Amino acid sequence: MTALTERDVIAASGSRADRGGTDARGGRKRRRGIGGAITRWVGIAIVAVYCLAPFYWMLVSSFRTTNDIFSTSLLPTTWSLESYAQVFSGSNDFGRSLLNSLIVAGTTTILALVLGIFAAYAIARLKFRFKTAILAVIIATSMFPGIAVVVPLLRLFTDIGWINTYQAMIVPSLSFAIPLAVWNLTTFMKQLPHDLEQAAMIDGCTKWQAFTRILLPLAAPGVFTTAILTFIHSWNEFIIALSMANDPAIQTATVAISKFTGASDFQAPFGAQMAAGVVVTIPLMIVVLIFQRRIVDGLTAGATK
Repeated sequence: MTALTERDVIAASGSRADRGGTDARGGRKRRRGIGGAITRWVGIAIVAVYCLAPFYWMLVSSFRTTNDIFSTSLLPTTWSLESYAQVFSGSNDFGRSLLNSLIVAGTTTILALVLGIFAAYAIARLKFRFKTAILAVIIATSMFPGIAVVVPLLRLFTDIGWINTYQAMIVPSLSFAIPLAVWNLTTFMKQLPHDLEQAAMIDGCTKWQAFTRILLPLAAPGVFTTAILTFIHSWNEFIIALSMANDPAIQTATVAISKFTGASDFQAPFGAQMAAGVVVTIPLMIVVLIFQRRIVDGLTAGATK
């Protein structure tokens, strides 16, 4: 039997100490990982509750009865479709308001995309002076608050007879939608390689064909994202629609909701307003949930190189 030397004893002690230190570091790392995961999920839960609580309360309140509308319970004591029946009753003509919102938001989105695509292509791909200044001016025009332009536009549209027309709501909305489209599409087109267009023109394409057949299909995710964001902005617009149209046949859904009346002048129809808010919001939520990946891809385009 071989006797252990002093060096062997020291080496064995050091090895046990190293394993103990490694285990301690592993334990601390696992505890930090668990703590980080708990903190992350708690943060996500707080943000989710903060963002969804108003919509949840609107949804629940839309199913309460009129007598139960001020209840603070998390769920209705009696589920009722009474508020939805009031929304779609003939007196409110809410279906017509939804159609008006669709016409205004759809037309604004199409025009903003057409103008935005050409403007973004010119800024992103063509060489000319003052491109940065032009882009800054375009973005600056969207910084004006809507209420600041309502009075001069109201005077102008009154003089030319545009009050109570669709174009009185579409044209002002374009002043906010086009800068959004130009900025988003310019960022997206800048990251597309120039070699693709040059290769297409070497193969015989004209500049226009290279744009329509090569560049535009590649920019489809950015165009799609811009279309969704522009449509949501135009769908939710309120102050211009309220100022430019006082005819119920032309009013959009957001304006119609604000003008719901109760059984008397002193009764606010909270249930009907909640139900109408749900009807207006749900289509947008469905679109965003279905195309959320494309929206994120479009918004993050150009963020990394």
